[in-house]
Amino acid sequence: MKEPDDVSAMLRLKSLGWGARRIATELGCSRTTARRWLKEGAWHKPSPPSRPKALDGLEAWVEERFRRHAGNADVVRQELWAEKGIKVSLRTVERAVAHLRQELRAEARATVRFETQPGQQLQIDFGQRRVKIDGLPQLVSFFVATLGYSRRIHVRAFAGERQEHWFEGMESAFAAFGGVPEEVLLLVPDVFSPKVPFEKSPAFRV
Repeated sequence: MKEPDDVSAMLRLKSLGWGARRIATELGCSRTTARRWLKEGAWHKPSPPSRPKALDGLEAWVEERFRRHAGNADVVRQELWAEKGIKVSLRTVERAVAHLRQELRAEARATVRFETQPGQQLQIDFGQRRVKIDGLPQLVSFFVATLGYSRRIHVRAFAGERQEHWFEGMESAFAAFGGVPEEVLLLVPDVFSPKVPFEKSPAFRV
């Protein structure tokens, strides 16, 4: 691996008409190395070697199970262990299905019925945006609650999308709107534990 100053020297010598062999001899490196960096045209940090992932080759299987279980990543994780003998963390599965979650959200939005009566329905969802906090980029999760009838919106920012963030967001929305709707529509129903009775239904009574 050559340092930035070495590569800069190679490029300067090339601009003077030197060939790769002469540059390699002058700088004490192989002709192959000199040619590679001259072709690159600038120094850059090499990419880390790619490592095999636990779910490589199982993309189609994971997608089918993720959709079958309405976006419940934890059930997919359990079935990976039970059926495939692959033990991974919930976070590993969530990273693998992140793009599918976005698709499920889009599909849910496309099928949500907005013509509801006053006080009947509150729709809740999370979105993410990378912002700068104290000069550093941070990924912030935004809880969004929308009244089905008036379309009034309530938004809260959180550091994640854990179960407590959903509950805190809902409590905040109830306080902001001054009441509790007849039902809450979850656009991402898998954020709760499988033990919660309403987890399998996108809408639940409150």
